[in-house]
Amino acid sequence: MKSKLKTLVRTGFLAIMLLEFSVVEMLHAQNAAPENISVFSTGDYHEVMARKNAEDSVWKGYTAKTIDKMKGFHSSKDPKPNAYGSWISFKTKATGFFRTEKINSRWWIIDPEGYPFIHKGVAVLSPGTSKNQEKAFNSKYKNRENWISAESKFLKQNGFNGSGAWSNVDAIRESKKPLVYTVIVSPMGAYKSQHLKKFSGRYEEAGWQGFRYDLAMVFDPEFDQFVEREISKIQKYKDDKYLLGYFTDNELPWVDDALDRHLKKLGKEEAGYIAAKKWLDKRKNKNASIEDITDEDRQEFTGFYFETYMKKVTAAIKRFDSNHMYLGCRFNQAQDELDNPKIFEVAGKYMDVISINHYQKWEPEQPVLSNWINWSGKPFIITEFYTKGEDSGLPNKTGAGWNVPTQKERGYFYQNFIIELLKSKGCVGWHWFRYQDNDPENLETDYSNRDSNKGILSSSYDYYMPLMENMKTINNNVYGLIQFLDSGR
Repeated sequence: MKSKLKTLVRTGFLAIMLLEFSVVEMLHAQNAAPENISVFSTGDYHEVMARKNAEDSVWKGYTAKTIDKMKGFHSSKDPKPNAYGSWISFKTKATGFFRTEKINSRWWIIDPEGYPFIHKGVAVLSPGTSKNQEKAFNSKYKNRENWISAESKFLKQNGFNGSGAWSNVDAIRESKKPLVYTVIVSPMGAYKSQHLKKFSGRYEEAGWQGFRYDLAMVFDPEFDQFVEREISKIQKYKDDKYLLGYFTDNELPWVDDALDRHLKKLGKEEAGYIAAKKWLDKRKNKNASIEDITDEDRQEFTGFYFETYMKKVTAAIKRFDSNHMYLGCRFNQAQDELDNPKIFEVAGKYMDVISINHYQKWEPEQPVLSNWINWSGKPFIITEFYTKGEDSGLPNKTGAGWNVPTQKERGYFYQNFIIELLKSKGCVGWHWFRYQDNDPENLETDYSNRDSNKGILSSSYDYYMPLMENMKTINNNVYGLIQFLDSGR
């Protein structure tokens, strides 16, 4: 069978024969997809074999577009970048800090000097903390100054210009040529730890993020203290021109049935129950019950519930730093907030940019992206996405990203994803998740980040160059690609 497959590859009929042979079962048995049968050409683009994780027996073929195969597009060097990584092309109003502007139907970030900017970043740009990682770090870089200097230079050489959430902001700011960075503060995350103490450290029921009954406790008066305390920490960044903006919290549970949960699961003396009951009674003009609730009520309540959070955090951000953008609270749930028009309507009132962690899809879907823009009236940035390579030597059993056979296919995935993002005129950036693979021997990390190839470099600081080469190719052609796509050719 093995020699037969190699013959099929050489004769170019693998695309057809994959449908006739149980190749995916063979790949699963080997727990890896060899490179010579993982990618084959279908028409103008690549076809990449992928599966959900290493325990999934089903490999499927997905199309991956790359710019070298795009008809009519000719790769050329993008306009010269300035210190921020913006393009010295057209210029508009300079305010001294980053902002957004819609120009000829496309959204842009505008840098402090007035030039157009797309944030091409890597999340968690920070050295690993396990003993193995510290040993490798000390051997390669010696100290933090050398590390940030080398990694900033490497990222810029590969077309990146920034960092995403959970990066080593202090090191970035100390750099002589800093990347454009973001800061995340977590008032609700901090309050969750305090809230748990009320219940002896354990909830009777919690969602996957660890919130009681999968509800963010936005109505609790105690939460207000954490909003003030956590967001006050941003004051030290308020004059920094290299700061893009702020995130608050990550993937909070804005569930569609929040009204039902507040009324069914919370005690009648709790602030959340009282707020939900008051809202429903006012809406129905009576002493309403659970049976009176409609789907329209549920959607409207999610807007009210979400806006309670938005009002509190944005008021604090403006109080402590009115210079920088608010990048939102990083939406994630495709079946809840990402298809809820009310959530996006509220987000558009308070956020400068809508931040979204994008998983479960091979590529962004244009109707969905259009909904986000139309519902909110604001641009968006993808703050997490990735694939895992089975040639990395890691188990790749955890995490939300797809498994693909090799680093080359990770690069194809990246190019395809970016092409689809830029077809939308509302996309102003993306952050690959993440900078470095976790050390699988480090059991102190959370389970979802323990054993998988998410990084652009390994746990021992070796770059995945086939991935990086593909990233560099498209990163250095983003401006030209935007012009090409907007021309309708």
